[in-house]
Amino acid sequence: MRTVIIGGVAGGASAAARLRRLDEKMEIIIIEKSGFISYANCGLPYYIGGIITDRSQLTLQTPESFWKRFRIEARVSEEALSIDRERKEISIRKLKDGSEYKEHYDTLILSPGAEAIVPALPGIDSEKILTLRHTEDSFRIREEAIRHKGGRAVVIGGGFIGLETAENLVHAGLNVTLIQRSEHVLPPFDRDGAVFLHSELRKNGVNLHLNTAVTGFEETGNGIAVIAGSQRFEADFAVLAIGVKPDSHLASEAGLETDKRGSIIVSDRMLTSDPSIYAVGDAVSIRNRITGLDTMIALAGPANKEGRIAADNIAGLDSRYRGSTGASVVKLFSLTAASVGINEDSAKNLGMNYDTAVTFQGSHASYYPGAETMMLKLVYDKGTGRVLGAEAVGKEGVEKRIDTISVAIAGGMTVEDLVSLDMSYAPPYSSAKDPVNILGYIAENKRHGILREFTHSDIKAFSPEHDLLIDLRTEREIASGMIEGAINIPLDDLRSRIAEIDKTKKIHVYCRSGQRSYIGMRILKGYGIDSDSLSGGYLLYKAIMDERSGS
Repeated sequence: MRTVIIGGVAGGASAAARLRRLDEKMEIIIIEKSGFISYANCGLPYYIGGIITDRSQLTLQTPESFWKRFRIEARVSEEALSIDRERKEISIRKLKDGSEYKEHYDTLILSPGAEAIVPALPGIDSEKILTLRHTEDSFRIREEAIRHKGGRAVVIGGGFIGLETAENLVHAGLNVTLIQRSEHVLPPFDRDGAVFLHSELRKNGVNLHLNTAVTGFEETGNGIAVIAGSQRFEADFAVLAIGVKPDSHLASEAGLETDKRGSIIVSDRMLTSDPSIYAVGDAVSIRNRITGLDTMIALAGPANKEGRIAADNIAGLDSRYRGSTGASVVKLFSLTAASVGINEDSAKNLGMNYDTAVTFQGSHASYYPGAETMMLKLVYDKGTGRVLGAEAVGKEGVEKRIDTISVAIAGGMTVEDLVSLDMSYAPPYSSAKDPVNILGYIAENKRHGILREFTHSDIKAFSPEHDLLIDLRTEREIASGMIEGAINIPLDDLRSRIAEIDKTKKIHVYCRSGQRSYIGMRILKGYGIDSDSLSGGYLLYKAIMDERSGS
């Protein structure tokens, strides 16, 4: 039996290796268009920045090593041109000499991946506009970065690839401008978390332009000008990173079913509409584990799992893909940002009955040296308490918490389950109440009506006649700023100063992060005064206000 795999990297290479482990006698052939059969795709930006210095470290397997260990024939620099499903033949071109040949298959696995989106804008064909998708792309960008060290580069797009590329171009010694079409970078995040990334970019010298749509390009004498309406950004070169789309033309031309995005439609066994053809990786449509909707998730983790599942089913096992939570993480200078599931914007757009919990917590016990504050936000179903998603930003311990919540989502857990989770604890690693537990406490209190919250966007509707805003921080804390119109009553003085509170008004309280304002709420409740607490506290409010003022 012969299995041919079109495309290597995560999905194709994983499928090939798994097939060999299950069937020593099967003939396995990989056809890969690039010059590399299996490479560290996610490591490419770090080669650009010189963090990874040896380009050979990006190569996980070579055709020679694949053959030596697995007896798998890997043909690089060969492009699959078409699929004849009736004859079970693939037309293939050798890119080195242009010659063509046909290859028969009994079973076919498509792992073509995704390709960078390149919009039809004026000047888009300039050789000074680069994309980062393959190993060869990183080599070229690295060469440009070295050639123009001390010069200027423009990165268009603030997703994972855009952020990592911008950071590493800074490391390579360039002056970097990042242009993002929407109001914040990193679309899987809400603006709450993204504002901290904006601050980190600016702190590290990145010239950040939000709500800016690129309309064209013009070559200059020695570089490129990126045009955005009336704005003009000149640079030595530009990197286009506005997203990816499935590289599925082979599948669609062969008559396989695809969705409106062009993603290949597969079953939970990774089988296409043809019983002899499987598909895996960035080119396929998979189920979102939270919404149940089909989606495209271009991440290495799902691609590896899908490759294994396709191989299992070809070898006669019953293996099924359960869907993806979309867990992801990105490093941005000194910060780590991670997310899983759906964010608040998505929940709102889907018409879901949701609520959120926001907190700022230490990466480990505050009394142990080196604790770093991280921001965490949880999205959950208001009716059932089911965990829907989360995001976190900080310097330490971020990915650990998001991975925990990813497991909670996969297990269909509720916010009450987060409260009861036993998390490993020692002062250098966490607190007795882990930040994940704290998110559960906040959400549980909101579900039970013990905690009522307002957000930073609600404050603009407050009026002195009807609302009283109380800052519960200490006098030392408010010296650095407070919300306009608020009065200061430190939490520890609240009971003794109850008489100062005008009970005819709506009472709103806040503190640094939300913990003290919750306590203040409960104290006020004990005196018969209803109030609500600022979600995320002054830390989140100030970050958002600083963003608006451009500071």
